[in-house]
Amino acid sequence: MSNVSYDDFAKLDIRVAKIISTEPIEGKSKIIKGLIDLGNDDKRDVIIGGAQYYQPEDIVGKTVIVIANLEPKKMAGVESNAMLLAADVDDKPFWLTVNEDVPLGSPIM
Repeated sequence: MSNVSYDDFAKLDIRVAKIISTEPIEGKSKIIKGLIDLGNDDKRDVIIGGAQYYQPEDIVGKTVIVIANLEPKKMAGVESNAMLLAADVDDKPFWLTVNEDVPLGSPIM
């Protein structure tokens, strides 16, 4: 894997968000539609992987880490406007979370 300059890394807007709702996507078994809250009335639709391992309602309420400034990407008719960060273990996502009560939208440095 190649190195990334600090200037490139600094372009990423990595923040704390909460998954506030999820729903299955018809005909899709590996992704679900989610709605995240980034605080300050910033709510966004996202595509969340791992539907073959988790029920949509199992992840509602999780506080997660997201990249908030990726270009939107449309999949399965849903436009995803952020990306949840996760560890990938044998294709199963384990979302990065925070243990403390951190305000939504807090930047990750």
